[in-house]
Amino acid sequence: MSESRGLTPLQLDALREVGNIGSGNAAVALSTMVDKKVLLSVPRASLVPLVKVSDLVGGAETPVVGVYLHISGDASGSMLLLLAESSAAELADLMVADAEEELTTVEQSALQETGSILAGSYLNALSQMTGILLRPSVPGFAMDMAGAIIDFILVEISQSEDYVLVIETEFDISQHRICGHLILFPDLGSLDIILGRLGVNG
Repeated sequence: MSESRGLTPLQLDALREVGNIGSGNAAVALSTMVDKKVLLSVPRASLVPLVKVSDLVGGAETPVVGVYLHISGDASGSMLLLLAESSAAELADLMVADAEEELTTVEQSALQETGSILAGSYLNALSQMTGILLRPSVPGFAMDMAGAIIDFILVEISQSEDYVLVIETEFDISQHRICGHLILFPDLGSLDIILGRLGVNG
């Protein structure tokens, strides 16, 4: 795959639309879960070289929280909600009453459920727009350096693409804005299937 590979305008518009539909559905579910108004927005969607994923959060050694799940169906791969550690702590504080300084089991569970809702909403939107069946697994939770979490996901994937789809997601809760990244790691061959259905093959 060429290092200069990018999205066509049609694919980029479609990917943004997937993000907008997914964020709308996820916001309703999250608002119900935490009994607070949750707004979600998608400032940008992009195709990023796999080697640069860690740069999204400041580098491979940046402490992060990740919620990850596997995808099966007509296209396969993995999905990861990646949050800088400080952003994850702030999000947990807003979602869980009487939050502690360290992430408790309850807070970790809330973040895991948040990742599951987000990923499920985006995958459902992507399925609706493309006609591709995408089944998410039960999510896992990890706290580690960004590089370690990404390496773990890549070990789980037999053959990955050189590029990943990134949907930047902003949470707006109680006038606090928190940024995260929802990243789709496609198995080899899955990216062309998805991009082909989103417009024309890039």
